[in-house]
Parts: sequence; C-alpha cells; structure tokens
Amino acid sequence: MKKASSKRRDDDLRPEYDLSRLKGGIRGKYYRQATAGTNLVLVDPELADVFPDTESVNRALRLLVNTARIAAPGIRGRNRASHKRPVRTARKRVRSATLR
Repeated sequence: MKKASSKRRDDDLRPEYDLSRLKGGIRGKYYRQATAGTNLVLVDPELADVFPDTESVNRALRLLVNTARIAAPGIRGRNRASHKRPVRTARKRVRSATLR
C-alpha cells in the first residue's frame, strides 16, 4: 500500500479542465507546416524603426547583394582550391653589405 505524499501538489490547472479529453494528441503534428518557407531573423530595435515591414528589409538586402556582386565579381571563385601547380618565379639573391 502506497503512502499518501506529504508534499502538496502545486497544480495551477483550473478544476473545469478535463484532462481525460486531452488524450491522443500528437506532439509536433503541425511543426513542418508551420516552419516551411519561414526564416525568422531578429532585427535590432534601431533597425526596426528604419525597416518597418518585410518588404523594405528584403529590398535593402537585395540592393546590398547586388552592390556586393558588382564590387567584387569573382569573390565566389577565389576560395576554391586550384588544380594547377603553383608557378615558381626566379628570385634574385640579395647579398648584404656585411658579407662582402
């Protein structure tokens, strides 16, 4: 026989809620639908004043991307490993005045 718990259960649930009616729920049932096609980005408050809606943020980011592409057209290809062997250049030997 189990002893009654001496600790009082701290339950904030109202008595009119019937927990037996909540059975059978599926956790995360609509998770994929809710997150599909969304990308949540938090903007600092001072920027939120400048960009009041999604359209203005997207317009500014597109302008920034286009400007970056024009300023540095080959930036994506620079970091790729080259398959060619490095070319060695001839070096001139410099003798210091103290060795003579």
